[in-house]
Amino acid sequence: MTDDSTRTPAPRIAVGGFMHETNTFAPTRADYAAFEHGGGWPALAEGPAMIAATRDVNMGICGFVTEAARRGWHLVPTLWCAAVPSAHVTEDAYEAIAARIVAAIEAALPLDAVYLDLHGAMVCTHLDDGEGELLARVRRVIGPDVPLVASLDLHGNVTPLMVAEADLLVAYRTYPHVDMAETGRRTAEQLVPLLAGQRHAKAFRQIPFLIPIAWQSTTMEPNATLYGALLEMETGGVASVSYLCGFPAADFPDCGPSVLAYGADQAAADAAANALADRVVAARSAYAGKAFAPLDGVREAMRIAARATRPVVIADTQDNPGAGGDSNTTGMLKALVEADAQRAAIGVIFDPKAAAAAHAAGVGATAEITLSGADGVAGDTPFTGIFEVTALSDGDFIASGAFYGGARMRLGPSACLKIGGVRVVVASAKAQMADREMYRFVGIEPEGEAILVNKSSVHFRADFAPTAETILTCTAPGPMPLSPADLPFRRLRPGIDLSPTGPVFDPAESHPS
Repeated sequence: MTDDSTRTPAPRIAVGGFMHETNTFAPTRADYAAFEHGGGWPALAEGPAMIAATRDVNMGICGFVTEAARRGWHLVPTLWCAAVPSAHVTEDAYEAIAARIVAAIEAALPLDAVYLDLHGAMVCTHLDDGEGELLARVRRVIGPDVPLVASLDLHGNVTPLMVAEADLLVAYRTYPHVDMAETGRRTAEQLVPLLAGQRHAKAFRQIPFLIPIAWQSTTMEPNATLYGALLEMETGGVASVSYLCGFPAADFPDCGPSVLAYGADQAAADAAANALADRVVAARSAYAGKAFAPLDGVREAMRIAARATRPVVIADTQDNPGAGGDSNTTGMLKALVEADAQRAAIGVIFDPKAAAAAHAAGVGATAEITLSGADGVAGDTPFTGIFEVTALSDGDFIASGAFYGGARMRLGPSACLKIGGVRVVVASAKAQMADREMYRFVGIEPEGEAILVNKSSVHFRADFAPTAETILTCTAPGPMPLSPADLPFRRLRPGIDLSPTGPVFDPAESHPS
């Protein structure tokens, strides 16, 4: 007979998540409805439904829950939600969601730990540091001794408050983010010693320059080498090391790259953080790449495609909905049409009115349709053409590639519109073009095209690079400039460089005009 009194009870751990990457210069805010829908992510869910909604998807919460189940932990699900990157999270949305997460954690007390799946770059209309404030509210409820840990996006703009309130912050190590679930699993693994009563010394360093997201890919240098070295740094007295490239379109003092290290003592943590920060600063000049104007990029793609057997992929980087764009600018479409590109496709253009017009016309119909472009984006204007409607869809499908990792897309009424040799994916909801299924769901086989134009900066590489002849980056007018130096910052910390090569931010100057 087993003596149950000798068994150690399974730790009770509250889990939840609240994810948003905020571009403070973007045209559209994230209201409560944006989190209810989720965009390319699962819709807002609470309680046990949260676990079901995020199962088998490439997200931190999924990896943590899977590892927790393997270890036999007792999980208390609170609330998980995410919204497509955009401008600020509204006060109403933030306060409603944060209050429900905190209330659920408080109701679950006593707890042995709390895990949150966060982005790390959330800015709200009423406060700069969405994650730091949430962590502080949770800490006030659980007290100083209960471990509070979180996984973060590689693009998190980490703040001193976040570091102070959390016992451990663990960031993704890939961009495209193919390791989101793996990061959640690593966070669970690194929670184990905290559950046993250990605590880490912390070291936090902010890097003195902003990095364009198009050049942050961990499949490119210098990040391939920098991120490749992280695992070997977690030895001896160093428990965890993270390097976050930051999201360079948030106008507040803590915007920018950072390094985190956790160690058995302060000396170990400081040494690891200093060593990694020094490596990043030494590599600053390598954060560079070539970008084309729209028509030049299309003509270069056509030149390459003439002898290629695989599609040339173009990143429409300045209208990336993964960086706060609305995925509706028309500059690259105009360039494709002007160059008379053949076997070309572009997507996803977010335009519910155009999608409705296509559904009204029906498959096989020819109709004059206007793609309305982006309001307030200099240089972008609507595009009107005579399109053939070649396919219609309800927009409901599974994105099975390495980035989305099985997420269910709910893009609403969608269509494929054809003009000349160009096909256009039009949808009623925003989602970053980072999966080949986002062409297939309206009848476009991406491998059969000569040119693909993706409204994305880097995430598309996870699913498209293996089948691409080459990848080009174009800078059509859009709300997310390739270089952060082109953004009208006002509130950064003095002295930070606006790109790896400058200029330096000076709050006394009006930059740019």
